[in-house]
Order: sequence, then structure tokens, then C-alpha cells
Amino acid sequence: MKVLSQFSAKAAMDGDGVNIRRVADFVTTKFDPFLMIDEIKSDDEQDFIGGFPAHPHRGMETFTYIRKGGFEHRDQMGNVKAIRAGDVQWMSTGFGVVHSEMPLADAVDGLHGFQIWVNMPAKDKLRPATYQDTAGSASVEVTNDTGASLKALAGDWGFKDQPLISATIQGLAGEAAIADLSLAPNAEATLDLSQHELVALYLYQGDLSKGEDSQWSHHQGEFLVLDSQSVIKFKADERGAGMLLFAGKPIREKIVQMGPFVMNTQAEIQQAIRDYQEGRFGHIA
Repeated sequence: MKVLSQFSAKAAMDGDGVNIRRVADFVTTKFDPFLMIDEIKSDDEQDFIGGFPAHPHRGMETFTYIRKGGFEHRDQMGNVKAIRAGDVQWMSTGFGVVHSEMPLADAVDGLHGFQIWVNMPAKDKLRPATYQDTAGSASVEVTNDTGASLKALAGDWGFKDQPLISATIQGLAGEAAIADLSLAPNAEATLDLSQHELVALYLYQGDLSKGEDSQWSHHQGEFLVLDSQSVIKFKADERGAGMLLFAGKPIREKIVQMGPFVMNTQAEIQQAIRDYQEGRFGHIA
């Protein structure tokens, strides 16, 4: 496994005082088409009870994955959904979305989840918004004989020399694909992702030990951009490991980001602000 770039998640706060860990790159876009990964992980409800009251987005896609606990989602398109452990949600915001994400009252055992931002190409940034989730559907998952489990969240995934499995969610911008790879203690996994131009991972649990053919070691909270043309091998230590895997095709367009808006020029950002202030995004009923 060859690492091209390495980032460390930083403590941050968003919404109504929600504590998160964030990896973001809106300047060098080294993990284009992905822009940002936010992780919420806490057993203390004071870290997340304020949730994310109504706010707008334009020009990007949000992809939410919950591993523990849950949120209630509401938006101006009329969607009202409980997103619980194992569920994913995808919004292609396009012209504009107004939504809220508030902790579920019956999720009493803490919260662990992710929101991932995916850029949209300029030609699609003002198209109508769309929404999809997997609430109530079984996850698409495959395992190997060492104790590794690969859950397809978006796109198509599989271990090397095994058939691909297809997630319910397809069609993200930038051909983006996302998976959750869990490694039991001392488990191993090998993937061939050479069909993708961009491959990366975010390690949310445990460490990855040094392999026999390399001298690397990485730890929880690290985001790594990998050489997609090399076969990728993972090995967990005696504590096991968990990571999100990312793949896609870089969009390679200049972006300008301001808060929840991701456009291509400063003028487009100012127009997004005006459109939102004048109610053109709509309102949550």
C-alpha cells in the first residue's frame, strides 16, 4: 500500500454545538471529488444533542452514514426520515436544499456517524435537488475467511479475486464510491481498486500494522490518499480495525467554498447567498 498524502482529523464544532472530528481540503483538493469528512463519535449526548438545525446547501452532495444511534432528517422536499445505525443517506443538493438533522430521542446509547461532502461538476451544480436513503433496507456486505467484512455504502466493491457487490446507492458525482471495511483482530483484506483514479481511506477504529512487504503503520483519525494502481493490503493488530474506503474520479475544477455552499466562482457564491436569503431554496414545512 503506497500512501500519496496523509491528513489527520482535527477537532471542530458545527451545528448547534456538535463536537466532531473533521478532515477537509477545499484548497488543494487532494482527495477530489471528496471535499470533507466529518465524524461524530461520542457516548455523551452533550456532544451532539443540539444537532443540526435547519440550514442550506448548494453545489455539492452530502452522504451520511450512521454506525450507532441516529438522526431525524427533514428537508424542503418533504422528506422526513429516521436515519439509524447501518443506514446511509444521499442528497445531491444541486440548486439548493434546506434540511435539518436532529438526534433521535430513542437513540440513547451514543452516536457514531459520518457526513461526507462530494463535489459536483459545474454543469450539475444548479440542477434540481434529489434525495435517497436506505432506511429499512439490509446492508450489502461480503466477508472473507480471515475476519474482514466489507459493506458497500455507495457504488460497487469487493475483495480481490471475488465478485463485486453493489450498494443500493449509485450515481454519486465524480463516480464516488464509499464502503465500510471492518477487520476483526489480526484479520487481513486485499483489494484491487485500480479501476478508480482516486482511492483513500479514513481510519475510525484501531491501527493498521506493518505488513511483511512494507514499513508503514497508521492510526485512528488518519485520512490517507493511496496509490490506486497498487494492490491494497490491510492487516489489523490484535485489537482489530475499522475504516471507511473512498474511490472516485477527480472532477478537476476550481472551487470556491463558503460555509454550506460549494461553487466555482465567488460571484456564484454571492448568488447562492442571495437566493437562499430570498427564499428560493424553499422552506421545511
